[in-house]
Amino acid sequence: MNGQEFSQRGNWGSKVAFIFAASGSAIGLGSIWRFPLMVGAHGGAIYVLAYILAVILIGFTVMLAEFALGRHTTKNIVGAFKAIKPRSPWPLAGFMGVLAGACILSYYGVIAGWALGYFYKTIFGVFRGQITWESSANIFASFAANSWEVVICLFAIVGFTTFIISKGVRAGIEKWTKILMPILFGLIILLAIRAVTLPGASTGLAFYLKPDFSKLNILVIFFAFGQAFFSLSVGVGTMTTYASYLSKKDNLVSSAGWVCFSTTFVAFLTGIIIFPTLFATPGVNPETFTPDAGLMFQVFPLIVSKIPGGYLFGILFFFLILVAALTSTISMLEIPVAYFVDERKWSRTKAAYTLGLFCFIFGIPSALSIGGVKFLTQWGFLGKMDLVFGNIVMAVGAMFISLFVSYAWGIKNAIKEISSGADRFRWKPIWVLCLKFLVPVTILLILIFIRKLPW
Repeated sequence: MNGQEFSQRGNWGSKVAFIFAASGSAIGLGSIWRFPLMVGAHGGAIYVLAYILAVILIGFTVMLAEFALGRHTTKNIVGAFKAIKPRSPWPLAGFMGVLAGACILSYYGVIAGWALGYFYKTIFGVFRGQITWESSANIFASFAANSWEVVICLFAIVGFTTFIISKGVRAGIEKWTKILMPILFGLIILLAIRAVTLPGASTGLAFYLKPDFSKLNILVIFFAFGQAFFSLSVGVGTMTTYASYLSKKDNLVSSAGWVCFSTTFVAFLTGIIIFPTLFATPGVNPETFTPDAGLMFQVFPLIVSKIPGGYLFGILFFFLILVAALTSTISMLEIPVAYFVDERKWSRTKAAYTLGLFCFIFGIPSALSIGGVKFLTQWGFLGKMDLVFGNIVMAVGAMFISLFVSYAWGIKNAIKEISSGADRFRWKPIWVLCLKFLVPVTILLILIFIRKLPW
């Protein structure tokens, strides 16, 4: 690799910077917006239990495989497959990841745009006064149906993301995640402490923490595994790309462990924020509770309007959502940008702005599908994008990565790469078993059975 190519790709300044960036990618709206939504829709505590098991057995396994693949090849996901199996169909799995990264950003940027909209609405005092569950739902419906407002918010999110990516690894991704991640952790701990002190919080805590095994079914397992892939950013090449900027001295095992822990920790605390608040609210019946995409945006105006210091609390929370969203949108855009920089020899600036524009344009239908345009709303465009790319494609991608590392590249080669920088890999036999058998078999079975269920 010559000097110009190296400057285009970049590298991390430290292991801490890498962990912050990878954790920022993993945490994001997957943990803060999507996780409580999935918990509410799929049985509460039993879903939480299934998710934690998925993170430990599946998420960590695939993440470590991606780390090893990325660092060994110093390539994006397509380039990594090409470097090891140059004349084979395997790079097609990498192309699927590149496409998925761009498509996820297109609708993910819409949710981030909602957070931006609620951030400035909170500052301007929209949620002061007497807010009920019904009026909060109406406020969200009115906002989401305002076509111009949601599209402008989407443009702002994708535009800022594009600007950061265009600055490269150290000056862009690393610089901003070092600022944003400590703020994120501090705010979410503060908000969780405040939520559990609300009157009536115990009902929400019981829904969230007391499993009801009668609610366990294939849908719960499918969406728990999909959430693990989504929240950990595995299966589409994000972690392969990020690890390609790593030094051989860095410990991949501990890095993967820290990313999985921090992601699960933030997701868990987000549930502690959401559900005590939700079920302490008059008009919300846990037995008939059916959450939608606006769950988070309907819950927090209630806090802003009713608790002491709610105005500041609301500003902090939606700032937190913006922070989390940006750390993830950065990683999503980096997947296709790294491909065009590595494989097509584009400049980072050209790749960032071209792909940013594509993601913005492709995100407009999602932005208009929550009341803005009737046929997109009836079709549920955003929800279908999330189902396909946020669940199915990520699961399939994780299966391909596990098979490729296990059988095409070889377990011995992967272990050799992992051992560089790791003093001891105590869980090696379990990791190998999970990667070679548990991950692909489990994902394949879930995908087969899920096709037979009514949607």
